[in-house]
Amino acid sequence: MIKRLCITALLILFLPFCSFAQQKGGAQQRQHEQRFSPERFEAELQQFIVAEASLTPQDAAKFFPIYKEMQRKMRALYDRQRQLAKIKPQDEKGCQKAIRDRDDIEVELKRIQQSYHNKFLDMLPASKVYDIIKAEDRFHRRMLRRWSRPK
Repeated sequence: MIKRLCITALLILFLPFCSFAQQKGGAQQRQHEQRFSPERFEAELQQFIVAEASLTPQDAAKFFPIYKEMQRKMRALYDRQRQLAKIKPQDEKGCQKAIRDRDDIEVELKRIQQSYHNKFLDMLPASKVYDIIKAEDRFHRRMLRRWSRPK
């Protein structure tokens, strides 16, 4: 679970700053098309989850609004976490507070995740929720591999 949380945290923290590798000498339009698009990423994620978890259109219509709500709440915490990581406190007391704040954020992330997993279980069979969670992990790993590949 911690590994999954870390991977998810890294993705959400760095997605706004990631861009696809750009080819040298390409036209400006082609370079623009290669940049990271949050909308395209979300659409690809949704398609992947639908396919991997065998969601019906009705399942997807119920699931994705709640899923997006969870992602928004988690993203706000990832933003706070990123702000904490920007500056190292100058003294021991400040470092202790920063560590505790980071730990509190991680615990809150887990609480949000658990709360929303319970909401998902209320609307979908457990086997589909399990497949959704696994699909999300696989999708994020694939995207990390794609972005880390030299072009």
